[in-house]
Amino acid sequence: MTIDQVYDLNPDTFQAMAQHDVLARLRAHDPVHWTVDADGKAFWSLTKHADIQMANRDIDTFTVTRGFTLIDVDTDPFQGAAMLEMLPGLDPERHARHRRIVSRGFTPRVLGLLEDHLRLKARLIVDNVIEQGKADFVDDIAAELPLQAICELVGVPERDRRAMFAWGNVMTGIDDPNIGDREAGMRAAAELIGYGHSLRADRLLRPADDIVTKLTRATATDDGLTDAEFGMFFLLLIVAGNETTRNATAHGMRALLENPAQLAKLRTDHSKERMATAVEEVLRWSSPIQYFRRTATRDVELRGKTIRAGDWVVLWYPSANRDDEVFPDPYTFDVDRAPNDHVTFGAGGPHFCLGANLARLELRLILTEIITRMPHLRLDGPVEILRSNFVSGITHMPVRWDRP
Repeated sequence: MTIDQVYDLNPDTFQAMAQHDVLARLRAHDPVHWTVDADGKAFWSLTKHADIQMANRDIDTFTVTRGFTLIDVDTDPFQGAAMLEMLPGLDPERHARHRRIVSRGFTPRVLGLLEDHLRLKARLIVDNVIEQGKADFVDDIAAELPLQAICELVGVPERDRRAMFAWGNVMTGIDDPNIGDREAGMRAAAELIGYGHSLRADRLLRPADDIVTKLTRATATDDGLTDAEFGMFFLLLIVAGNETTRNATAHGMRALLENPAQLAKLRTDHSKERMATAVEEVLRWSSPIQYFRRTATRDVELRGKTIRAGDWVVLWYPSANRDDEVFPDPYTFDVDRAPNDHVTFGAGGPHFCLGANLARLELRLILTEIITRMPHLRLDGPVEILRSNFVSGITHMPVRWDRP
């Protein structure tokens, strides 16, 4: 077995859930590792919590403006150009401007007003399935609350929300032959962006209290968003606001079902404070985004390695989230873990996830509803994992429970 096989980080490794073994070997033996993937793309893999925090925060040395995934903006001009218009890939000035426009939709006050509404939504999600006695946890339960929440904030009508779900699935499933491919993903992205522009045109005539209206008003100013910026922002809000929390919910519930003593703790005490602590462990455990990429702007010495200006640097978040220098017994799922300095939303700096508090709220509400109303929930077949080294997804998770 060659060194590259030992440290294989291709999508098959992640679908087999073997990435944690690979990343653990890297942390122990080569935490700043020169990696060549199956497509011949070469980059530095950072696997230690401290290094990933440093690279996230030092945006002058580790820039996002040359792309934030393993898509090469020079050799893939179509997807590369699109990526450079998304919020995670903007230069600091544009990033601050875009974030300022939309952040008003994610303030503590707005989320506080939204909590009772989302709690009702979570209750209805369980109401809709509880008499059936079985379901696909991903499609029927985990997907619903994040889809409803982000669509309401953005302004997508109820009748169109499942289309958002379908387009997002195809886009994140480009490396999974059971879901789609790169061409299908590009078509889905184009359809989603086209829908966003149609929605914006409607908001020009009929403004509403939603994020699309805020972005539409911004496009009308001298310092506003271009059509391309708006389209990419809309796409990011829908896909990131839906896919990541859905996958965290599914991974979190699987972890609870496979660790019944932890689940029993929450059934005994599901107070807001206890559930909030458990949510942080779900976020650490699930790491819904596996990595983001940076590009070095200057030569850097890190743990005895020289990262040259222009080199790609990949930050492996699930590795940071299982670093035993930060997390005692990191491979144990512990709903009482505190402190819990995970990097699931980033590790500080300007690119910290805009929707972090919304995701926390959604996870707390839906998990509380499931734990209190479905006490005999159990797995009912094999769990299917998304083939992707970017998104940590569960595509299907059959479950069964005793009908009330």
